[in-house]
This record gives sequence, structure tokens and C-alpha cells, in this order.
Amino acid sequence: MSLGISAIEYINGIKNGTITAEEFVAKTIEHIKKVEPKLHAFISLNDNALEQARAIDKKVKAGQNVGAFYGMPISIKDNICIKGGKTTCASRMLENYTAPYDATVVSKLNAQDAVIIGKTNLDEFAMGVATEFSAFGPSKNPWDTEYVPGGSSGGSAVSVAGLESILSLGSDTGGSVRNPASFCSIVGLKPTYGLVSRYGLVSYANSIEQIGPMGRRVEDVALLLNHIAGKDPHDPTTIDNKNQDYLSGIDSGISGKKIGIIKEMSSGSGLDSTVASVFKNSISAFEKLGAKIEEVSLDMVEYTVATYYVLTTAEAGSNLSRYDNLRYGYDLDSEGYEFKSYISKARRNFGPEVTRRMILGGFVPSAGFAGKYLLKALKVKSKLKKQIEAAFSKCDFLISPTVPVLPFKFGEKIDDPLAMYLADINTVTANLTGVPAISVPYEVKNGLPVGIQIHANLLQEKQLLQAAYALQNTTKLPEVPL
Repeated sequence: MSLGISAIEYINGIKNGTITAEEFVAKTIEHIKKVEPKLHAFISLNDNALEQARAIDKKVKAGQNVGAFYGMPISIKDNICIKGGKTTCASRMLENYTAPYDATVVSKLNAQDAVIIGKTNLDEFAMGVATEFSAFGPSKNPWDTEYVPGGSSGGSAVSVAGLESILSLGSDTGGSVRNPASFCSIVGLKPTYGLVSRYGLVSYANSIEQIGPMGRRVEDVALLLNHIAGKDPHDPTTIDNKNQDYLSGIDSGISGKKIGIIKEMSSGSGLDSTVASVFKNSISAFEKLGAKIEEVSLDMVEYTVATYYVLTTAEAGSNLSRYDNLRYGYDLDSEGYEFKSYISKARRNFGPEVTRRMILGGFVPSAGFAGKYLLKALKVKSKLKKQIEAAFSKCDFLISPTVPVLPFKFGEKIDDPLAMYLADINTVTANLTGVPAISVPYEVKNGLPVGIQIHANLLQEKQLLQAAYALQNTTKLPEVPL
């Protein structure tokens, strides 16, 4: 029994009796204990996981109705609430915060008999691209632990790539599912905005963030999306997807489909030569699959990183205002402090990246500067939406490298915020426009993974997953060197 089996293989194994939930979860826990000292994918683990797996096995043996996941170990990013458990957001500010309710996605997983194996590491409050900004220490890339795993959902990607869970849920505000998926050689999907409920996700930038599934196979991600998508009365931004089955017909292929290469994401001085070479190979693979390729220009892409950080820091500044040490935060001795200095002292417990974005988030919408920054960013966002609508009027899919650079070493970019932010240049467009995008692992060059990103039009996840599945089946990737 290999821990590297797919979600579909796991379910089939349970159904035909070749494995049990208890033995698989036990083996997973044993493996986690072995690799966690070097990978640090998790902030906390579920102490009741084995007991839950046994209960599911009993239901299977008794012939009772069992949920779709049959005790499958799934990890959850630690900015998604689980009732009675810690939700830290990888921040000292929430180190001892216990969630009073389940996020909607967690309720849906529990209803389908998943075993949530643990809460995964992230950049503090999901702000970062490398998981270096976790208050509890960074997660390490399973392909080479000297390299970052991407972020902010780095722990989720590491848990899947490192065989510590079969599936995971992350959150994606500007590429935080797709970036680590690319760096760790797994599949990561950012769904259409509103397709998956954000109820129970600790807010960073509400208007563009989205919970997304992560797995080692495209079909596994489709399976997970089946059970987390849809309308939620707790989240008025959610969309009724009519119970669409994203797994059905996933092998339909893409013959005759039109694919646009996004010029601004696949050329230029910021594109690593190795990544460019891998992307070129992926274009050939799409052509062999019967797709028609053409180049598409989205000239607003040049301004997307600046736009993204203006808009998200403005929202983050508002969202983080609640961490004032009165509602959330440390239990400080208030004696001797005035009100403002008390809050200021509490907020010194934020890490450097959160602090940077809070300061920027207070500046860009302020009187005298809102017109210069915030309103211009909103105009760029509007123009970008029009450009991507025009592109999808003539193309079925848009493609690019997921990240323009290879995974980098720890400390290499941490003192250069701009270089860090530019790693988002290929991923933020999907968030600013609301369209779905997926990262598919394509090659491993000199021990470092490279992913290919595919965009589809709004609510076209079914077709997007078909394209990703077709590309996946042209690859033959090595096993992670654990």
C-alpha cells in the first residue's frame, strides 16, 4: 500500500477491501512523524484521526452509507476554521485562538467522511509567496529542502507532495494555491470567484480570494471540487453550480480547442530560461493533443502586480484592524498604557510582511492618495476584465508558465519585497478577473519543478479540468525524493 496513491485509487481500495481507512491513516501518521522534522508542512495535527478512521471502517463493514471520501486523509490550510481547533493563520497574534465554528468547506468534508489530518503552515495571514513569513518557521520544499515551497499555501502543497495527505485545501488571493503547486509539482486550482464558499476563511482580501483544492492528480482535484463547490447561505457571494460533476467526462480531450498563449506572461526579461524552455515543450504537447495555438496580448498584465497589491493591502488593512488586542490578540497587561500605545504594542506581534501590508493598506485609500492609487488600481482591474473577456471570445483557454521563475533558496528574496511580489505576475490576473486557473506539474528540471498554468472563462471549471487532465497525461514525472 503506497501513500502515493491517488484519491480515486484510495476510494477503489476501500471499496474492494484491499485497504482500510484505519491502516492508511495510521501509515500516514507514521510517515508524518518521520518527515515533519525536515518538511514542517503542519502547524497542528488531528489527535482523533485514527479514531475517526476506525469509525468509518465500521460503517463500511456494516454496509451503512459512507461519504464519498471514505476516511481519506485531507489537510487544511490553517486560515480555515475547524470548530474546537486552533486556527492560527501562522501568526503569534492568533496563536491560541480556538475557532467556534466550522468553515463551510470543512462541514462539507466532514459530511463526506473525510479525515482532516491536520492544519497546514502558511505565510502569516496568507501574505507571502514562499511560506517564509510563518511565525512558526518555514515549510520546506520536498524536492530540495534548501528551496522554498512557494506560498502562501506552502504547507498544503508540501503535505500533498510529501505524501502526508492525499488532498488539501488552500486559499488563493493572488496565486497562493497555484504558486506552491508549481514549486512542489502538484496540481492546484483557483476556482471561479464565488464557486466555493469563503465562510470560515480568515479574510485577507475578500473581493478576490478563493479557497481552492490541491492534489497530486487533476482527477483528484476534480473530485474534491465536486464536494466543496456550490451555493452557501452563509456566503452571499457564492454561486449555484447546479451540482455539476467535474469528474465526469474529464478524459474528453481538447482536440479542436483554441488556446491562447498570453504574450505578457510567457516572454520578457523576467522569465527564467529554464521555465521558458519547459513552457515551449508544453505548447508542443498541446498541439499534439489537437489544440489550435495562437498568441494573445493582455497589455494590462504589466500593471497587475501593482494593482493587486494596492487593492489587497487596502482590504487587508481593513480586515486586520480587528486585531487590536481587545477582540483578538495577546493578553497584555494594559496598566501604564494609553489606548493607542496599548494597541500599538499589541500589533508589534505581527511579522514584517503583515506589518508592511498594513502600513501600505492604511496609506493607499487615505485622503489625498486614494485617487492616485486606489482609483487607478480599480480602473486597471476593470480594463483587465474587458481584455480577458475579449480573449475568451476567441479562445477556449489561455496558457502561461505558472510562475516565471524556478523555486528559489530560502533567504534569496526575503529582503527584496519587490522581487517577491513579481513572482505573482502570472497568477494575479485570475484573481483580479475572477476566472478559474489551474497549475499542472509539467517537468522537473535539475531537481526543481515547473508548472504550467491554464485559464478558462468564468464557471468553465469542467472544461478547464479536461484541458489540465489532457496535459497531465502527456507527462512522466519523477517521484519526490523523500
